[in-house]
Amino acid sequence: MEIFPSIWGISLDLWHAEHEGPEGLRRRQNGRFAALLAHARGASRFYRRLYQHLPADGVKLHDLPVVTKPELMEAFDDWVTDPRITRADVERFTEDPSLIAKPYRDDYFVCMSSGTTGIPGLFIYDPDAINMYRAIAFARIEHTWLGASDWLHMAQRGFRWAGVFGTGAHYVGAGWIELERQRDAFRAGAFRVFSVQQPLNELVADLNSFDPAMLTGYPSALELLADEQIAGRLELRPALLECGGETLSQESAERITSAFGCALRNIYSASECLTMAFSCDQNWLHVNSDWVILEPVNEDHRPTAPGEPSHTVLLTNLANRVQPIIRYDLGDSVLVRPDRCPCGSPLPGIRVAGRNDDILRLLGVDGNILKVLPLAIGTVIEETPGIHRSQLIQTGPDTIRLRLDIKDGADSETVWKEATERLKAYLVTQRLANVALLRASEPPEQSARFGKFRQVLVDPMIAGQR
Repeated sequence: MEIFPSIWGISLDLWHAEHEGPEGLRRRQNGRFAALLAHARGASRFYRRLYQHLPADGVKLHDLPVVTKPELMEAFDDWVTDPRITRADVERFTEDPSLIAKPYRDDYFVCMSSGTTGIPGLFIYDPDAINMYRAIAFARIEHTWLGASDWLHMAQRGFRWAGVFGTGAHYVGAGWIELERQRDAFRAGAFRVFSVQQPLNELVADLNSFDPAMLTGYPSALELLADEQIAGRLELRPALLECGGETLSQESAERITSAFGCALRNIYSASECLTMAFSCDQNWLHVNSDWVILEPVNEDHRPTAPGEPSHTVLLTNLANRVQPIIRYDLGDSVLVRPDRCPCGSPLPGIRVAGRNDDILRLLGVDGNILKVLPLAIGTVIEETPGIHRSQLIQTGPDTIRLRLDIKDGADSETVWKEATERLKAYLVTQRLANVALLRASEPPEQSARFGKFRQVLVDPMIAGQR
């Protein structure tokens, strides 16, 4: 059963919710939470077991236990609410990159996380949830971000949208653009994904040829492209820049904006919930609180006060019914604005500290320093069979230390050999064949400074010498 009959119906309700203000948003959130809870208890064996000790009625959000990615992935077949779906079947589906954004079981959009918390995840979205995210993009984000002159600029460039993301697997960034491309055969040529894994000179040439009206990517990718734009090798004139997937610093934002001469906007999203919040011109992220609940909490999962950075944040996705996510530990540190944002939005304002991997600056075969994006080099390792998680550390101008956590049952020597071969082949394409790979005896380590597991980082001694 559809939550709303169409994207237009959802869009109209989004408009009404904002115009009704905090009370209208809260009323919708409460109603949708009650419906989601009832659905999860009735259709998900996992939640039925988890909540069996709770009363049938009157349960509040804070009464529910917190869930984690390892817990949900372990119970995957019991977690999902469509009995046709199994973890083994979804894993087979995601092993085939030709099926990216293709309908799974005729109805569902499938994506996978890159494992920034150390555990990769498989996530499935039903058609109603996809319609809701499309409606938010149309009725809220584009309405907030684009004025009449921006729309004219976009139209003059054929509304071409370029996404610079990790490719080769069912990652959500590239997958969403591919989903939109497949949706409309007439406009399919206006959507294109560019791989962060390809050599920078090739990426620049391809972007110049495509000449997008809108450019989306990770902050680290946009920062790298900003350097190319400043140097004159990249010659783009986008109407809008959009970033997400990593923490965006003020310094990086200013450099990117200056290089491209247009607005830079930020999306807070994850594989578990595609559009949680979007930025305003006051540099706050506004939570779509009628469709998502974010609870900033301390280490004991108690609420943190507005204005205080949290230890983590608990996510409840109110839109997706096939894979209910309720009080899920997302791992980001979130600060809630204590008052209403000066931009005028009634949606709650937050700031987020999420993924904080480093850009590597390695000495190439020609003696020049070459930049390598963390999500590009990290993806190379992630795709190696038998790896639970990995960590790459730049320890010198041309050295990388590789830490691997091998899955149970996998042969460690075989996994090490394949991982290093994949990494060396990638470095060759980046003109970094001279870079030495050092095998670490210790496993990947969690950062004490950042909430999420850092997959790619620069040794502090090296960083201080830059």
